Amino acid sequence: MTAKEAYIIIDIGTGNVRVAATGANGAVLGVAREDIQYIRDEKYPDALYFDADALWKQVTALANEVIKALPGITVRALTATSQREGIVLLGKNGESLVGLPNIDHRGREWENVLPDKTIVYKRTGRYPTSLFSAFKLLGIKKRWKEVWQNCVSFVSISDWVEFKLSGVVKYEHSQASETLLYDVEHRQWSNDLCDLFSLDRSLLPELKNSGTILGAILPGIADSFNISKDAVVVVGGGDTQLAIRSTQPAVEDIVIVSGTTTPILKLVDTYLLDAQQRTWTSRDIVPGRLVFEANAGVTGLNFQRLKEIFYPNEDYSVIEQELAATKDAFCMASLGSLVADEKTPLIKGGFVFPAPVSHQLTRGHFVWATILDIACSIAENYTILCDVAGNAPDYVWACGGGLQSVALRSLLAGLLNKKVQVRKGFEQASVIGGALICNEALKASVEFDDTIEVIYPQQQQYYAGLFKEWKKTRALFRNI
Repeated sequence: MTAKEAYIIIDIGTGNVRVAATGANGAVLGVAREDIQYIRDEKYPDALYFDADALWKQVTALANEVIKALPGITVRALTATSQREGIVLLGKNGESLVGLPNIDHRGREWENVLPDKTIVYKRTGRYPTSLFSAFKLLGIKKRWKEVWQNCVSFVSISDWVEFKLSGVVKYEHSQASETLLYDVEHRQWSNDLCDLFSLDRSLLPELKNSGTILGAILPGIADSFNISKDAVVVVGGGDTQLAIRSTQPAVEDIVIVSGTTTPILKLVDTYLLDAQQRTWTSRDIVPGRLVFEANAGVTGLNFQRLKEIFYPNEDYSVIEQELAATKDAFCMASLGSLVADEKTPLIKGGFVFPAPVSHQLTRGHFVWATILDIACSIAENYTILCDVAGNAPDYVWACGGGLQSVALRSLLAGLLNKKVQVRKGFEQASVIGGALICNEALKASVEFDDTIEVIYPQQQQYYAGLFKEWKKTRALFRNI
């Protein structure tokens, strides 16, 4: 590739849609984003959906914005990544009937239709809940008849984006892992699982490997994006798996992906399950590799919402300056993060500090306590992961927007007693992962910047004390 050539990566997260342009070397050339608009579905107690046609208009507008800002650039390839567990239902003429995000739980009323959930866990690598696609489909089938009668297939959100780009309907393996209809160990759809959920096997598209060329961009889409009709569409994958790819890890490495949620993952080459069914096992975008996962839940979302309260007009550099000046730890927090071995999630949360309120208490203390809650939750899940999957090297890889916080990186190193390694561009991990798989598909050999920042563990006694206080705080809110 030349300096005037680029890739387009379309990333549909839980909160926003993002379109980025990168060079083949992973350099981010431009990014545009907007919030996704969700609609509450009153037919169910806890259901959200999105208008897929409206989302596609956002994608088109953002792509035009990014490409227009790069005059003279030739787009050689496009790919997509998205929130896991989100799907789009398709009609017989390829129309997008409805989009269901990962935060949609319309299937919760039917979670007990399975006589033995252990069978599903053994086959799919995850305990079956309404988070996953099969239950979303079951909810549509049971209560939204006009959509169900017209539905002939469904795809993940990233697969839907690539369908809109190429006209090819398919499902990528890492995304298929989230459906409860896919045999993760044997890397194929399961007729038996379809039967368990009373869903027709014909709904399931052909499976395709990430990092392969799906086909040429549709001429009409090339025109609407104002790019060459020679551009190709590359099969992407789940946002977590593309973020993992950006760290360029090896089997047995552990990767922390700090985004809206925070998965803690170990890369393995054999199918691994937890006897207590606390973890997930998924397919990686690398065909021979699997991802063994615990998840700390809505960590990044908590931080973002509290930033809007305490630092509504300041950027992250101001927060880091104030955190660096916060030398004591008399404010602690428990804000609903998840720990894999807890049977039920926390439904109450808050901050704890000495009364009466000290004149020394600042907004920095509240944000510091929030970041400590995130770091301790990661550490607790890390321990559970290692208990099942075995110990790891003396380092962990970390990536994602949450790791922009120097305080979080330092806390993780101290709490885990491991070196925390981040590669250049870690803040845009899924985008850089997209550039890497485009290179793979095009067989382009390109030098990436191999700069790695390493944060070393220090002050073990201090961090052990913080963790002990966090456990007390979490127990306090557990008992409210």
